[in-house]
Amino acid sequence: MAHAAPASGAVTRPGGTPDVFSARTHMIAHWATPAAVALVYGYWAAANVRYGGPITGWNLLFGFVTALVFFALCVGVLALTPRLPRELHAVVWAVFAGIAVGFLYSLSGRGHAVVASSFLGLAIGVAVFLVMFYRYYTHEDAAGHRIR
Repeated sequence: MAHAAPASGAVTRPGGTPDVFSARTHMIAHWATPAAVALVYGYWAAANVRYGGPITGWNLLFGFVTALVFFALCVGVLALTPRLPRELHAVVWAVFAGIAVGFLYSLSGRGHAVVASSFLGLAIGVAVFLVMFYRYYTHEDAAGHRIR
């Protein structure tokens, strides 16, 4: 006769997957992930602005200010979007991603027009909207409540 294996002691969430990290680890990741992404974004923007030239103090300042603004906007989006319905949730992420990519593209070359940056940002925004809407649509019940 077969018997069930003993439990490992990990807390199981209603979704069925065990939560192996503590609440403190989740809180650190909640702040560290946007900070790390913002630093990469700021470095990327600063590298685009200098066009392969020497690194200057103004270039470093631009990178850190860009990272700070990106971090603030990302944390704002993360705080705002869980309260929104799935359509607006997807729109906010699409606008954020489209503006972020369009801004980087506008910095990447001296010959890029505002129209080209806008079209690339719009294309990325549409793609992000479709992916995020699908994700939120498939993770909610018929009444619009998130399934956790």
